[in-house]
Amino acid sequence: MTTRSRGAAAPPTAVTWAGANARRLARQHLHPDAAGTEPPFASPGDAVAAMLGAHAQVLSAAELSVGLRGDGTTRTDVRTALWTDRSLVKTFGPRGTVHLLPAADLPLWTGALSAVPTGTSPFAKDARMTPDQVEQVVAAVAAALTGAELTIDELSEEVVARTGPWAGDLVMPGFQAMWPRWRQVLHLAGHRGALAYAPNRGRKATYTNPGCVPLPGPGALTALIERYLYAYGPATPAHFARWLAAPRAWAAERFAALAASGAIEEVTFAGEGPAWVVAGDTDFPAEEVRGVRLLPYFDAFGIASWPREKLFPGAAYERALGGGQAGNHPVLLVDGTVAGVWHQRRSGRRIAVTVEPLKPLSAPRLRALEEQVERVAAIMEGTAELTVGAVTVGPHA
Repeated sequence: MTTRSRGAAAPPTAVTWAGANARRLARQHLHPDAAGTEPPFASPGDAVAAMLGAHAQVLSAAELSVGLRGDGTTRTDVRTALWTDRSLVKTFGPRGTVHLLPAADLPLWTGALSAVPTGTSPFAKDARMTPDQVEQVVAAVAAALTGAELTIDELSEEVVARTGPWAGDLVMPGFQAMWPRWRQVLHLAGHRGALAYAPNRGRKATYTNPGCVPLPGPGALTALIERYLYAYGPATPAHFARWLAAPRAWAAERFAALAASGAIEEVTFAGEGPAWVVAGDTDFPAEEVRGVRLLPYFDAFGIASWPREKLFPGAAYERALGGGQAGNHPVLLVDGTVAGVWHQRRSGRRIAVTVEPLKPLSAPRLRALEEQVERVAAIMEGTAELTVGAVTVGPHA
């Protein structure tokens, strides 16, 4: 850890990409060679807390993200935490997208997300809502969902009945249809703690009021920034703003205030210039990452780790990142960086896993990849068959 002599400010710690990447992987239990360097996660909720939310638009991908960070965790364990123990909550998280969040952290998350500036409405002028209408809808959602589990159509009827016909005007572009006006603030109701997902009713999603009281915004934001920097630092305000879908100038102001208070510390980072870590959190591994890992769609590590061109080097930037959008492809990590993509097709218990490395894998790395496929199969409670390119390697229980 960096020490500072009295009377003179020591220069900022210099952090390499290799050191930052190794520490990020280790803190999420994704580092192939770092077993034992971090305490094990005691529950799916602990794993989700460490990654700062699991993207759950595709729930099976979230289950795999959580399982890969656990020790023997399966998709059933994640589902139990979500729907039975209720230690996880499915709701709207960073960037307004669906995430799994720890129930214990929901007051912090909702307090922080409620305090993020929303910016200019992306909708046409005649589709927008006034600030008063927004508050009416959020209050109506909270009241309608208290003690209830409603589908989106049932919730829509309740919202319109509690507010007025204007809330039901079909002015919001949706998937192959126009949605009622009030739906544009559905994610905001989640950010305010008024709405979360409940178990599906057949194939239909349902919603409920989680009964969450958000923490005061300033303190919640401070805690969220510190957690972000612990998990993904060093990072700049621009990195944080993109991860949260927040204005860059606003994020810079928040970082400046925390730096002035001594809560965060400046470092120099891998060609990015000044970046930030939690104050005193300046120990980074000296060794580069070695080994193989598989990560699913929209895994938090790939989305939150910057700079992107370091994590997705060379051809990986186009093949696995699509020119800038992380998460659209499940990725193969070799020695800590993206080195290919993969996909799976499930039929009953059989899971056909196809891996497309950008460069040929050595025999030791192929064996490590087989172990990763075995782990994926165990998490998803199936039997996997691995194909690398066009070569079928064999079944894995």
